[in-house]
Amino acid sequence: MISIALQRYWEETIATPRYADKKRLLRYGQKAYSQHDEDGIIAEIFRRIGATTNRFVEFGVGSGIENNTLALLVSGWSGLWVDGNPDNVEQSRKFLRTYLDAGRLQIEHSFITRENVNGLLEAFCPPGELDLLSIDIDGNEYWIWEQIHHIAPRVVVIEYNATWFPPLSLTIAYRDSFVWDGSNYVGASLKALEILGAQKDYSLVGCGFAGINAFFVRSDLAEQHFLAPFTAENHFEPARYWMYRASGHRASIGELQLVSTPLPARISPAKASINDYRNHLPSPRA
Repeated sequence: MISIALQRYWEETIATPRYADKKRLLRYGQKAYSQHDEDGIIAEIFRRIGATTNRFVEFGVGSGIENNTLALLVSGWSGLWVDGNPDNVEQSRKFLRTYLDAGRLQIEHSFITRENVNGLLEAFCPPGELDLLSIDIDGNEYWIWEQIHHIAPRVVVIEYNATWFPPLSLTIAYRDSFVWDGSNYVGASLKALEILGAQKDYSLVGCGFAGINAFFVRSDLAEQHFLAPFTAENHFEPARYWMYRASGHRASIGELQLVSTPLPARISPAKASINDYRNHLPSPRA
């Protein structure tokens, strides 16, 4: 009964005038392996702007079965996971052994700081463009994103603190040993991240329904595709941490095989990219 009530609340909220515009990303939220609705929003972003490298980097991945890039991994992408908890790293390597052995995923144990983040990226990622960067480290998100210069992600997913509603522009003071104590002293406000994003040439294009993750797209890709203005005032979602849209079963992961519709005769399967296959899948729901 609780899940039915939550679903009804979501549907009634989405039906209000604020969410009527089909450019508003929150309408497309779905959960596969993400904590809330991030999987569907990420899929919709790339439906609009396309993917180029099909590569991701995620900081803060949990035990490997609930994060922002696992759905991309099982869809044919590849990338790097970094987590500061050795137990999480051990579990991730256990669950994702197939992808590690195939060379599609690298999992590293490191507590991420301003001082080491670019060194980590230089060691494990080629410089330049990649499709997605996700930062969910329960604390220094603002300072880590500010510091990154080795890579130029087209999309950034980053956790914000919905306690500090717009126009509050705040972040916790930087401390390289910061560990979240479960209080609301954590992270940065959406407005602070909007300002930082603009300085790095990124536009705030949406937030998840639970009021946890914000989505940024490189500004040269954002125009016409997303709902302006690209401000915290327009895209802020309040804290709905209780709003967990469960997928119905206990989360797990094993070896999966990507299945898609046949490619047109003009595209050779031997030369096809994951985008060729994805372009022939049905469009997400409106």
